[in-house]
Amino acid sequence: MRNQLMEMLESRKEEMIQIRRYLHENPELSFKEEKTAQYIADFYKGKDVEVQTDVGNGYGIIVTIKGGKPGKTIGLRADFDALPIVEETDVPFRSKNTGVMHACGHDGHTAYLLVLADCLIQLKSEIAGTIKIIHQHAEEVPPGGAKSIVDSGVLDDLDAIFGIHLFPTNPAGDVGYRSGYAMAGRTYFKLNLQGVGGHGSSPHMANDAIVAASHFVTAAQTIISRRLDPFEMGVVTIGSFDGKGSFNVIKDNVELEGDVRYMTEETRQLIDKEIHRIVKGIEAEFDVNCELTYTKDYPPLYNDPKITAAVKTSLESMDDLDNVAEFPMFSGSEDFSYYAEKIPACFFYIGCKPKGVNKAYFNHHPKFDIDEDALLIAAKSVGQVVCSYSEQ
Repeated sequence: MRNQLMEMLESRKEEMIQIRRYLHENPELSFKEEKTAQYIADFYKGKDVEVQTDVGNGYGIIVTIKGGKPGKTIGLRADFDALPIVEETDVPFRSKNTGVMHACGHDGHTAYLLVLADCLIQLKSEIAGTIKIIHQHAEEVPPGGAKSIVDSGVLDDLDAIFGIHLFPTNPAGDVGYRSGYAMAGRTYFKLNLQGVGGHGSSPHMANDAIVAASHFVTAAQTIISRRLDPFEMGVVTIGSFDGKGSFNVIKDNVELEGDVRYMTEETRQLIDKEIHRIVKGIEAEFDVNCELTYTKDYPPLYNDPKITAAVKTSLESMDDLDNVAEFPMFSGSEDFSYYAEKIPACFFYIGCKPKGVNKAYFNHHPKFDIDEDALLIAAKSVGQVVCSYSEQ
């Protein structure tokens, strides 16, 4: 089966590229991927599989491939939403939807998985167990699509789940893995501070919200430098400080927005506690009213050590790969983490740096692009893992 699958994938490389380019030209934002979901569902029409649409809180699609031999049930996941970014690449298949762009490689994720799934369907009589193909909506915008798919119960029978992400840090042919905590969790917060406005010449008659908010910004940074174990990873970012007013008017209201990154649940709890403590202190010290919105977005992504070790061994046996290496922890977030909370998982990385480029534009950049050779690498790598798992 393994040799057949690799030959089939090799013969359909151009199809993967064309699918990716079509999706790249027609991107849709998270929770609005109606046409993309229809395109994916149409791909499976007439094929001998069970297709479930509108799974979860949006346009999620689950395709169940039942093998001809007894075995375990695994999941393969790819996301298909795009980002609110004006594309600045010069590729001939650039986005036709102005202000929306596949700037994170989800078009490539979907393209490789569609073709891989079709090949697996044709080989289903040789498959031991069941494979569930998870085409997931809305990875980019919390609450995301993954949690709702998990909560639906449709994946309760999975013994393991696998996913990949295209990253331009490495060339096509490089594959990265990390056992244990691999990607950060993320929490969003918004803080509204209400003081008393007044004339710039009479600060004693006012209660300056800008001064109070500025103290919060400074104090919040001490959480990482003075409260967190230096060997732990944590980030507190204030990304928005809305205090614009007039030069001679004491501002009565300021709104801040930011996010928190962490690699363990313990670190999340510590930072949460400290931010709430600082807010209470700001209220008392500056006599302002604070309204804090604090929302946990995605948990840290945890790769099961046993599953990841098996993936590493399987990938190292491939002739198609130039390098299989351990990647460092990554402070970005991924809602694949919701699958990994419930199911033994491995989420690994596929290099896609464009040829001839020294330093590629990273994911979410308006000039983000990929080496399309990475699509076949992704398909073969995940196919290899499926075959190895099936043989176990």
